[in-house]
Amino acid sequence: MGTPLTNEKFEDLLAAATSSAVHLELRDAYMADASFAQWLETGVVSPDVNDAWWISTVGKAVARGVRVQRARIVSEPLSSYSRWLWECTAPVNLKAGEQVRWLPRHLTAGLSVPPADFWVFDSAVLVWNHFAGDGEWAGNEVTRDQSLVMQSSAAFAAVWERAIDHGEYRPS
Repeated sequence: MGTPLTNEKFEDLLAAATSSAVHLELRDAYMADASFAQWLETGVVSPDVNDAWWISTVGKAVARGVRVQRARIVSEPLSSYSRWLWECTAPVNLKAGEQVRWLPRHLTAGLSVPPADFWVFDSAVLVWNHFAGDGEWAGNEVTRDQSLVMQSSAAFAAVWERAIDHGEYRPS
């Protein structure tokens, strides 16, 4: 496995995209961070240090005409972490111009998805995101292998088709 993409390297991939960037998230919890911990204590979503960077970076891509989509497969009832993500989606992801959908795990029967989260840029570059069992970052891999890119793109499209738009999804 590779090392984590830095913000700058991710920015380069997104800056090179001309039509699409899609992201599939499969876990119910990821590594803990300060804003999640604060939300657990207060119930209030507080800006994270990376939020402004994300809004700016994705916003630039969307302004250029890149369609940025994120689909999250989640267990219900939502884990605390997924609930926090749901609450952060409008002020961060949607504000940046992303389209976000949610797919309850119990509605995934018949779908074939890769075992790891991923990004696909312009149906040409695939970035696998790997996490340890406790949600901590375990590295990533970047590939242009067309069979893997197409397989992942098809999986994302199938999830996207079935998933519920953020504005309509009501977590249980």
